[in-house]
Amino acid sequence: MPASNAPYPVLSGRRYPPGATVEDAGVNFSVYSRHATGAELLLYEDAASPEPFQVIRLDSRTNHTFFSWHVMVQDLPPGTHYTWRLEGPNDPHGHGWRFDPSIELVDPWARAVNVAGWDRWQRQRQGVKPHDSPRAIVLAEEYDWEGDEPLRLSSEQMIIYELHVGGFTRHPSSGVRHPGTFLGLIEKIPYLKELGITHVELMPVMAFDEQDVPEAVWKAGLRNFWGYSSFGFFSPHPGFCVTPERGTHRREFRNMVKALHRAGIGVILDVVFNHTSEGGAGGPTLTFKGFGNETFYCLDAIDKGIYLDFTGCGNTVNANHPLVTNFIIEALEYWVREMHVDGFRFDLASAMARDSDGRPLSNPPVLWGIELSDTLAATKIIAEAWDAAGLYQVGTFPGYRWMEWNGRYRDTIRRFVRGDRGLVPEIATRISGSSDLYEANLRKPINSINFVTCHDGFTLWDLVSYNRKHNLANHEGNRDGTDDNLSWNCGTEGETPNLEVLTLRRRQAKNLLTLLFLSQGIPMLLAGDEVLRSQRGNNNAWCQDNETSWLDWSLMERNAAMLRFVRGLIALRKRHPSLRHRHFLAGQPLPGGTLPDVVWHGLELEAPPWDDPESQILAFTLAPVCADEALLHVMINMSDRALRFALPEIAPARWSLALDTARASPTDVVPPADQCPVDEARQLVRSRSILVLEGWPEPGRSAANPN
Repeated sequence: MPASNAPYPVLSGRRYPPGATVEDAGVNFSVYSRHATGAELLLYEDAASPEPFQVIRLDSRTNHTFFSWHVMVQDLPPGTHYTWRLEGPNDPHGHGWRFDPSIELVDPWARAVNVAGWDRWQRQRQGVKPHDSPRAIVLAEEYDWEGDEPLRLSSEQMIIYELHVGGFTRHPSSGVRHPGTFLGLIEKIPYLKELGITHVELMPVMAFDEQDVPEAVWKAGLRNFWGYSSFGFFSPHPGFCVTPERGTHRREFRNMVKALHRAGIGVILDVVFNHTSEGGAGGPTLTFKGFGNETFYCLDAIDKGIYLDFTGCGNTVNANHPLVTNFIIEALEYWVREMHVDGFRFDLASAMARDSDGRPLSNPPVLWGIELSDTLAATKIIAEAWDAAGLYQVGTFPGYRWMEWNGRYRDTIRRFVRGDRGLVPEIATRISGSSDLYEANLRKPINSINFVTCHDGFTLWDLVSYNRKHNLANHEGNRDGTDDNLSWNCGTEGETPNLEVLTLRRRQAKNLLTLLFLSQGIPMLLAGDEVLRSQRGNNNAWCQDNETSWLDWSLMERNAAMLRFVRGLIALRKRHPSLRHRHFLAGQPLPGGTLPDVVWHGLELEAPPWDDPESQILAFTLAPVCADEALLHVMINMSDRALRFALPEIAPARWSLALDTARASPTDVVPPADQCPVDEARQLVRSRSILVLEGWPEPGRSAANPN
């Protein structure tokens, strides 16, 4: 602001690009609003300023073009905070218009937002007060990427690690300088690298409203921790920044991405374009409701005051409106082009397949636009292929390049490991890439994101420790969270000193992860599962910004044996291209080889129990893909008694024990240099356990082509 307190001079500006753009002459501001009749731009020194230092009234003759309001503010410095006020008709029930000139709005295209003065619950109780809204920040900082580019790792090589930026380092045991931030995550990169994962999938990091919770939850001192309540789709979340008041959002996020890339780790963002934090008719107006409610949201055809809710969060973004489609794709391209991210996971993506009336579209423009964008062509795009209103599209999600969270995989693996019978044919299908879901639609195993746990539901340790959810701490009467956990507590509910139960739980946890990493497709590991993190039976910890959700880094020592097992399991997967096929297994020799890519067995060779409704066992042999790869033989016994499996004889390979989930550390997973030969014709596999053998060829001879 000038020393004389004189206002900054203004010019008409232009409609493109939207947002606040720093130029030599000043800052050009532009926003979309089709039906607004007037607009004001309010400029603040910072988030704490009680009043704007300048309010610019836009002239509809010079500052309004088509659907855009725009103005150039000369010599305005970066770091200035700003909001918009719009005038227009207020007819929510007839046309869906909700213009209110008393409400200050956040620029939907803002590159950084500050929420220091925002109090959602005061707004709800007392109504709109002057200058009580979040504020956008003008950014212009230069950034040296030092040659960094988004990674281009082929999909079959991926190993995804889902984590929450705040929860990953917020526990006091993390020992980082800036807990719960992008910079705090940087300090833990050596851990991630040693673990062996290739990509982190970050739960929402676009600006979200932490206060978006039911009133009872808020009164209990809880908040929206997970972040599935976005409102700033171009801004990193200020709560994950060290100095958001200085507008350092982009620099801190970019520092994290650059550091992860240097370690060879890609960055996937969990993005929420299916709904926003504005909620339904009773929710606050922050941004889209005030700029173009009838454009951005799906509204009832008869009463447009009613929001169509296919997300369970009060509203549904009208993603296939041409302007909204463009907004979403522009945001995604920004995060790739300017922030160097490597991919996106789309929360409740099936909601984005609906039209403005909520009907599913066979060819949704927004989904095809994402798939066909040149800027996004090399990024990973992952769909949570369902929504909260019953649209379930696993295996049928529109498009070809889209990967999917494979909920069928999760459910089948959980049921099989807990002891359900008659699943052997489906288990084989899931392990081999879910061809029943993807092959007929010209897709591949790499379209399947395999997982047994994720942020939503039990952790791995809770999956083997609880039969039912324990969510009373969420203050929603234990009504929240699913009741269909497909879990088994191994005989005792929750915490127990019983060593026999604890031993079985650890074995079951190993079984679940072993099947995950032995399956074709792309494995995803939930952060903390490698050290058996527990939420004490809470299967919906979305509002728990406390030790329930935080990763306790002392577990790395307390459960060091499990951590060692997971590292060894990931290393096993990485040394076997036969676990990472791009095409479905066919039971035929690979090009240049003589062995079938897969052979299925039961207790006897080549006799899988496909037709046995009581069976709980399966075995299979994978042929090597390259000359220096070993054969792989897997024996799975989920029954409650030890069984002997016949071993195939495949000269010149000699079998060695690589993994046994029934053994204690350090003999449960064995690196090649320490493996012992297995000479018996039949191998004992103990109850509820998995045995993996590697068949190493004699020196100078290839297991892929032994002749």
